[in-house]
This record gives sequence, C-alpha cells and structure tokens, in this order.
Amino acid sequence: MEEQTPRRAGARVLFVEDDDVIREATQLALERVGFRVTAVPDGLQGLESFRAGAPDIALLDVMVPGMDGVSLCRRIRDESTVPVIMLSARADSIDVVLGLEAGADDYVTKPFDVSVLVARLRAVMRRFGHAGGGLGQPEEPETTGLLRFGDLEVDTEGMEVRRGGERIALTPTEMRLLLEFSAAPGTVLSRDRLLERVWDYGWGGDTRVVDVHVQRLRAKIGQDRIETVRGFGYKLRA
Repeated sequence: MEEQTPRRAGARVLFVEDDDVIREATQLALERVGFRVTAVPDGLQGLESFRAGAPDIALLDVMVPGMDGVSLCRRIRDESTVPVIMLSARADSIDVVLGLEAGADDYVTKPFDVSVLVARLRAVMRRFGHAGGGLGQPEEPETTGLLRFGDLEVDTEGMEVRRGGERIALTPTEMRLLLEFSAAPGTVLSRDRLLERVWDYGWGGDTRVVDVHVQRLRAKIGQDRIETVRGFGYKLRA
C-alpha cells in the first residue's frame, strides 16, 4: 500500500542485532515497507558494513558482541553525521543516556512494535532525507541569514556554526536544535515543543532525548549559552 512506503523508497538501513529471530523478522518487516536493510549480528561487522556500505541510517542494539552498540555509535559518529537510532532491551536510564551521549539521535525500547520502529525511521527520513550521502539539510527556520549571539555565529543558510571565528561541527539533530533556539532567542521552549519540532514527534516522547542533546550542544557552543528554566524548558540567551 502506498502509505506503507517510506518518504523516499530504498533508504539504506544498517541494522546491528545479535538475536537471530529479532534480526531476521525486523529485516523482513522493514524491507516489506521499502527499506533496504543490511543486517549483521555484531558490532565489528557493523563497523565494517558501515564503512563499506554508506547507509542512510544506523539501527544499533545496545548489547551486541564484538563491539557494543554504544561503542559502535561513537565510532560511527567520529566518521559521519548519519542518523543513529539505538535499540535497548530495557528502558534503563543508563542505556538510554549512554547511547544518546555517544551521539545517537533517538532510541527505541525492546520489545518494540514494528510500526513504531518504522515511524521513527520515517521521522528521520523526513528530517534529513537519504539521497546522495544520506543527509539533507534541516528545514530553514523562520529567521534566515547570519545570526550572532556574542561570539556565536549561526549561518542559517549555509548551515554552519562558528564560535570565536572557529567552525563548530554539529550533528544534524544538534543543528536543528540550535536553529530552533536561534529563531526565538530569549524565548523559553518546552521539551515537548522541541520534541515535536526537532524530532518530528506527533506523539509524546522521552524528554531525556532533549536533555542529553541540550547537554551535547552546550558542550560545543558554550555551557552558559543555553539556560535551563526549571519547570518550563530551555532558552537561548539573547
């Protein structure tokens, strides 16, 4: 059926999962709706497949042999900004936070409904696309041009960020998050709004995803640049 096809048919998914039943069943389900899936049982093969196949998105189980999913995520993030979704067998805060801190864009808890997983993958495809090298640019914010906040410069057209004249490397998710803040400096943005605008969630999501990404963004643009407003959310200091 047409509604079951990803936004751009043929998106390439690297799937690392050591459970044979889950790996094979999930691969078949994703291929049935149009994804092209390379499925491997351990982290070392996952790294080899990533380097050889240039996937559009990586789907990594946290607990896999050879190289665990968190370590694999770090290796991928060292080499690429390709979106990464982590799979965790439990909603353990440690698993979730470690995966996000390693550079993952999102996570899904096992056991999962395939329709939920497909929805998460589609959300990433909508945000970044998968033509060419796998990532498009984030949508332009309402305010375009060169924005300055102290020593921080945000080029919303060239999608570049500089601090003190030096370029800062941001992942696409971090860039989208910064663009949301930059479009409304001094305005408090709730975690729910950020989940909807940055992660494309039309449903409730885990706000830890927002919190960890804000921490990562702060580490790159300056800890005092984004202020926490307790009970409400975050705002970019004007």
